[in-house]
Amino acid sequence: MAVRTQWNIEHPCGHAIVHDLSDRPADRRSGFARWLAGRDCTDCWKAARDADTPSKEEWLAAKRAQEQAAAAEWSARFDMPALEGPERALEWGERSRHQLMTAAHTTLVAEGGWDEADWAELEEKARAIGRAGWWIDQREADGADLPELLDAAGESDRGTENPFH
Repeated sequence: MAVRTQWNIEHPCGHAIVHDLSDRPADRRSGFARWLAGRDCTDCWKAARDADTPSKEEWLAAKRAQEQAAAAEWSARFDMPALEGPERALEWGERSRHQLMTAAHTTLVAEGGWDEADWAELEEKARAIGRAGWWIDQREADGADLPELLDAAGESDRGTENPFH
C-alpha cells in the first residue's frame, strides 16, 4: 500500500483544502500535514501579510518623509540657507544637498585629511549654491568630488541676496 499524497487539511481560518504532498518524501508528509493544519490557508495568509505590509508607495513616502526631516534638521543645525527653484524641486534639492554634504564630510574629514578650517571653507562655498536643481544634478556625485563641483558652479547656481530678484 502506498503512502497517500492527498491530504485534506482543516486550516484555523476555517478553510478546508486538499493539499497534494507528493513532492515531499513519504516519511515527511504526515508531519508537514500537521504543520499545515496549524496555519491559515495560503490565500488567508497572503491577505493578512498584505494588510500588514505597506505598499511600495506608502513605504517610499515614509522613507522620503524621514529623509526630509533629517535634511531639514541638518540644514537648520548648520545654518544652510533655503534653496530656490520650483516648488516640487525644493525638498528634493534639500535632501540631495544633505546627502552630498554628509558624504563629503565622511570622505574628506572623517576618513580623509581635512581639518575643520578646510571643512568650514567648503561649507561656505556650499551655502552660496542656492539653486535646488544644482544639488539635484549632483545627487549621484562622489563626496570627494564636492570641492571641484562647487568651484565649477556657475553664477546662475548661486543664490541671490536680493529678495526681489
